[in-house]
Amino acid sequence: MTSDRPPDPCGCSEPNDASYRLHRRFDRLGRMFGDDAVSALMDLRVVVFGVGGVGCVAAEALARSAVGHLMLVDFDDICITNSNRQLQAVHGTVGRPKAWVLRDRLRSINPQAQIDAQRQFYNLKRSEALLTPPWPGRAHYDWVVDCIDNFTAKAHLIATCRARGIPVISSMGAAGKIDPTRIKIADLADAFVCPMARELRKILRTKHDFPSSGPMGVPVVFSDEKRNWPRELHYDGGKGFHCVCGNKSDEHSCETRAVIDGTVMYVTGAFGFACASAVVNAVAVPLIERSEPAQAQKGENG
Repeated sequence: MTSDRPPDPCGCSEPNDASYRLHRRFDRLGRMFGDDAVSALMDLRVVVFGVGGVGCVAAEALARSAVGHLMLVDFDDICITNSNRQLQAVHGTVGRPKAWVLRDRLRSINPQAQIDAQRQFYNLKRSEALLTPPWPGRAHYDWVVDCIDNFTAKAHLIATCRARGIPVISSMGAAGKIDPTRIKIADLADAFVCPMARELRKILRTKHDFPSSGPMGVPVVFSDEKRNWPRELHYDGGKGFHCVCGNKSDEHSCETRAVIDGTVMYVTGAFGFACASAVVNAVAVPLIERSEPAQAQKGENG
């Protein structure tokens, strides 16, 4: 019987089971960090809160970096206005839950990974359940990636992670920015020229007992670019900003916003990549020294 499968001259076909240590799918990652780091990433448990323009890219970067257990949490459905920046927003997906569509996409990238999704909005009531991994072997996640845009939820998540000792990387505001070279990772206390960071510091200090000065112990991704204010478009009809999407939830609706900022994927995506880099590098870089580079073994001139 003939097979419809294309020939595989390099032997790069799918493994037959999920017990492989390092498959060619992550060959280039392994050559960067070594076997031990890839194994550690495969054992990692990460949750991404908010899989919009920043979070969807962070999640895909983690999936493509061999993270073996990934949970996606987002309440929203895909809107046509997400098309300029969100990986899930393609023809045929509008109206479907963002987290579920992204989950299916990431499972196709690495079928051996445990990738799940919850269509939930993070808040105090759901915090305990959403911060408990569904997979055996851990009482809590190894890393939390915070891409939430609601201040109350964001502050509570960060404060809860601090109380439980869970590492967290938090994305600040990417909207209204057009220069990806201005993106930085720093402590929240040092995230300047960022309205979201300023408001978040205020909430954490007044409501969650964070220090009033000095480092806050929260690494964040932010841009020091000044905000570019949005323009009204012809279909606003001169009556202010009106979103065309159908997310009318009582808990989260863009119709409640006085202003709808512009976004570009080369900034939101760069924010997401920076978030993923914080997680992957924290795990993999300390393990690099266990694997001596081939060039060093042979000498610079071979």
